[in-house]
Amino acid sequence: QVQLVESGGGLVQAGNSLRLSCAASGPTFFIYAVGWFRQAPGKEREFVSAINWDARSTSYADSAKGRFTTSRDNAENTVYLQMSSLKPEDTAVYYCAARSYHGTYSRSDEYKWWGQGTQVTVSS
Repeated sequence: QVQLVESGGGLVQAGNSLRLSCAASGPTFFIYAVGWFRQAPGKEREFVSAINWDARSTSYADSAKGRFTTSRDNAENTVYLQMSSLKPEDTAVYYCAARSYHGTYSRSDEYKWWGQGTQVTVSS
């Protein structure tokens, strides 16, 4: 089983930056892409970004474009989500997830493996 562990969440002030990490272990050769999702209290889980496992292609939700960047450290099997110009509405639990085929990156039901999530709180 592929295992994913997120880290890097915390409390930051609006306008500041934060970098989340997603460390993958196990049979990572099954991974086609890794996505980031977030879920705020009382809201549905929403797509944030995704990156192919070979790091050649990325995808972003409109809310993330221009502020968030996803990347991968090939040597460490770790995917990052660099978030800048954070806003209070970015407050949520952030999850990384891995999928084994292309499909539609924004569809959470197409991801097979999920991390436990990390809380990001942005204060105004």
